Amino acid sequence: MAISALQKARYSYTPKLPPALRGDLNQITVTLGAATQSVANQKELKELFANTYGAPVATVGSGKNPDAGKKLTLAVVLSGGQAPGGHNVIAGLYDGLKKGNKASKLLGAKGGPKGLIDGSFTEITDSFMDEYRNTGGFDMIGSGRDKIEKPEDLEKVVAVVKKHGIDGVVIIGGDDSNTNAAVLAEYFKANKVPANVVGCPKTIDGDLKNEHIETSFGFDTAAKTYSELIGNIGRDANSAKKYWHFIKLMGRSASHITLECGLQTQPNLTLIGEEVAAKKFTLDQIIEQVASVVAKRAEKGMNFGVILVPEGLIEFIPEVGALIGQLSDVLAHDHDGPQAFEKLTGLDAQIGWLEKNLTAANVAVLKSLPTDIQRQLFLDRDSHGNVQVSLIETEKLVIELVKRKLKTWAAEGKYKGKFAALSHFFGYEGRCAFPSNFDADYCYSLGFNAFVLFNAGLTGYLSSIKNTHKAAEKWTAGGVPITMMMNLEQRHGKPKPVIKKALVELDGRPFKELVKHRDAWAIETAYLFPGAIQYYGPAEVCDQPTKTLLLEKS
Repeated sequence: MAISALQKARYSYTPKLPPALRGDLNQITVTLGAATQSVANQKELKELFANTYGAPVATVGSGKNPDAGKKLTLAVVLSGGQAPGGHNVIAGLYDGLKKGNKASKLLGAKGGPKGLIDGSFTEITDSFMDEYRNTGGFDMIGSGRDKIEKPEDLEKVVAVVKKHGIDGVVIIGGDDSNTNAAVLAEYFKANKVPANVVGCPKTIDGDLKNEHIETSFGFDTAAKTYSELIGNIGRDANSAKKYWHFIKLMGRSASHITLECGLQTQPNLTLIGEEVAAKKFTLDQIIEQVASVVAKRAEKGMNFGVILVPEGLIEFIPEVGALIGQLSDVLAHDHDGPQAFEKLTGLDAQIGWLEKNLTAANVAVLKSLPTDIQRQLFLDRDSHGNVQVSLIETEKLVIELVKRKLKTWAAEGKYKGKFAALSHFFGYEGRCAFPSNFDADYCYSLGFNAFVLFNAGLTGYLSSIKNTHKAAEKWTAGGVPITMMMNLEQRHGKPKPVIKKALVELDGRPFKELVKHRDAWAIETAYLFPGAIQYYGPAEVCDQPTKTLLLEKS
């Protein structure tokens, strides 16, 4: 396999472990605390997870461990979208497993959960593992978005586990994937299958976190990768002095990435979806806010700037969110017979059909949107007919509506500047980057710790590394029951147990830090240029966690 010079150099990087995970495995033990309960819907979830609900929080510490050397066969699954550091989770798990007993085996499920359902594995060996240490991507074994929740799929997994003598399954994924981990752990317990399940928290969106999961892996690297690009654009904007750059950033359900990048680069405006929802901003109010920043800078002769837009902004706007919700419903459940809408040609005919099936308020919102956005709402739908919000070019919507607003103000004599805008979307650019030192260390620790939890006989847990705002020498290790993080949410009209998403907290320190500087950054050209992720150099430069984490824990 051809490799770059950087990749070759990264192979030699040795990830750091928390003190509790170092040394002889015979001296690493797990202690359990008091029983726990879910964040909400305790009665219903206790019934759904009768065998695993209420498990105690686990803490890794020192003490005698007579089971350290037992021979195990574990299966590892990469689930969902890619995030930097996934290979290091596997590396940590592999090294812990082999340190316990060299005869132990690690099987990689090919293509994600489907590989586990179908029993399609590749055995991970020393040489195979060494090709992927400290590298980005999920290409080592591949990932997928299949879910392990249907009875027939759960039964298939049981058969696969028995056939291959698998003692445990590690699921590396986000909130949905680890909800599946909890379901699988419960199914194993209920059916007396002697295999345990442990998850590892992954998502660059940063919305899988709580008291025990301080950050999801990949967030650090993705935010730094995007911030480098935003800084480059800020430098370009201040050089050319003639373009407004509207940058959409990944994160449909939460605006953590956008907030972190705003703190790292200091653009003129950082829109936060959670603030829009909390304050019930209309689309017009958001456009007025953006246009006001453009106009104020124009008064100072600065017809350029940088604005950050979260991917999910459009859903946070109450009236647009209501439109998308009803559109998904009527298009997924075609009221006029199978594919009646699909047979229509021309925008006018489609709008006419929707006028009969949408509320008057939603029709009004729909007609207020630019034609291109209307078409995206109709055409970019998933296999169930639902609108695919991630494919809507929100940044272009904002540009078009700001352009309209400024044209009106110019006619009224309120604006005399020039407005030329460029759009960008940073998403896939950050998902498979080389993991930062922080993510390389954090992911390796999550994987090694997952092995320790298996070794202790735990199931239905998420690997937890804490104190991550400090140096790795002060990190602690443990496990948190997945049911502890769950609530019930309406999915496709039915209540479903899921891990509760962590949204940007408007009373949290990271958001308050943004608000503190927002007015000044709007008018000033205060851009920061973070540069490339630093792998080499002093620790205070290359080992730093995100600003979000530092502010939350300070």
